[in-house]
Amino acid sequence: MTSSPSTLTEHVVLLDIDGNAIGTMDKNSVHTANTPLHSAVSIFLFDGKGNMLTQQRALSKKTWPGIWSNACCGHPASGESHLEAAKRRIEQELGLSGIELINALPNFQYRAELDGIVENEICPVFIGHCANEPTPNPVEVAATEWVPWQAFADSCRGLTQTRFDSFSPWSHLEGQLLLEHPLIDQFTGTA
Repeated sequence: MTSSPSTLTEHVVLLDIDGNAIGTMDKNSVHTANTPLHSAVSIFLFDGKGNMLTQQRALSKKTWPGIWSNACCGHPASGESHLEAAKRRIEQELGLSGIELINALPNFQYRAELDGIVENEICPVFIGHCANEPTPNPVEVAATEWVPWQAFADSCRGLTQTRFDSFSPWSHLEGQLLLEHPLIDQFTGTA
């Protein structure tokens, strides 16, 4: 019998500058002041009525604890595709399944720092429709909220000063790029 990923020590896939896997590292050890480049996924979920799902990261998280962000994020396991990882994380963090996802930003990469902890990721960004209410896993998520996409988008553009300004830096960078995506209006219900 094979153990599920949740019963094993979680590892992240380390990458070279071209995005090729070069090894793995224990997730609990990877995020430091000198975090190596590694693989990740990020997911934006929309209700088709102009809202996006946001989450407040659990206070126990090593990176960006208590910070509000997009629907969810995570790290692919060794040998796991980005799409498989995105679907797994949606289920693990939000209790949602059966969501069709599109890899909207396959080459997104960023580096960000907070309180001496660095994120350094090549992080494809997926988008999808979600008609159900999440059931957050309290180990991962402190709270969830549906918020107007347009208000978040305005914050990403720097047009307004709102509570969205304090969202995770990656959600803002991803939001800026998603604003240019040809399918975004269909997902946000603004078409």
